[in-house]
Amino acid sequence: MSTGCLTDRRILVTGGAGFIGSHLSDALVDDNDVRVIDNLTSGERSTLPDDVTFVHGDIRDEDTLSQLVADVDVVFHEAALVSVQHSIEDPVESHETNTRATLGLLEAARANDVRVVLASSAAIYGHPESVPISETARKEPTSPYGLDKLAIDHYARLYANLYDVETIPLRYFNVYGPGQVAGDYSGVISVFIEQALSGENITVHGDGDQTRDFVYIDDVVRANCAAATTDVVGQAYNVGTGESISVRELAEEIQDITDTCSDIVHTDARSGDIAHSQADISRMRDQLGVEPTVSLREGLEYTVEWYRESRL
Repeated sequence: MSTGCLTDRRILVTGGAGFIGSHLSDALVDDNDVRVIDNLTSGERSTLPDDVTFVHGDIRDEDTLSQLVADVDVVFHEAALVSVQHSIEDPVESHETNTRATLGLLEAARANDVRVVLASSAAIYGHPESVPISETARKEPTSPYGLDKLAIDHYARLYANLYDVETIPLRYFNVYGPGQVAGDYSGVISVFIEQALSGENITVHGDGDQTRDFVYIDDVVRANCAAATTDVVGQAYNVGTGESISVRELAEEIQDITDTCSDIVHTDARSGDIAHSQADISRMRDQLGVEPTVSLREGLEYTVEWYRESRL
């Protein structure tokens, strides 16, 4: 998939073998010189196009990172320890991987005058006072992971203001799509689809009234590309759809699309689960010029089709 928004650039994608990183790499490789660094803890080399330059390495290795950043034009920083539960169990490792490594990347970008588009998260907001959530809303993360993301979000904007490094943090809401493999730490959509296609019960935590803003991966790629070319840097942007659906309704949609015989069953509510989440995307729309193009129904159908094909 060529985006057409970036051409003839030298690009580094950290965490490029992961879900979002691999989609970015695939979108950019036809028109640019793309290199990827990934430690393959959760990603796989097979997800990447053959034409990327792949480095099996750790973003905590500052020497390797400095060498990779030295001659690129743009960095898309997707590498992270993304498990909230893991961050609770080992906050030091979460900090080292998410915050400390990002600070090293920003230093390398500062030394080489490189633009950095980096993955922040809606997790920085914690329990919102109201929805939709604007970028200026109160930020009280409820996990070390959320706190790490808030720290790198602040660092990115500080580096823009203090050192004139072109940084753009993107605060992802619930990203989903083909290639997001179901597992302990993946999104609820991938889990529900796997359960439905396997004929297992679709398990909803609590009453299912909690709401989320699910944004399709192609729209996330478009937001990244827009951030790589915008003149408005040093500012954070929510990346979502501006719409939300309850988890119970999501499960019913997946039931319908998969035509499954799976029942929806309710399990214990998760402690500290956020009740409602929905992005205010006016800044993304007005300043990045990005409008979500894939409806939830369409995105779910594309994702279910991918899961079905991957099971053959």
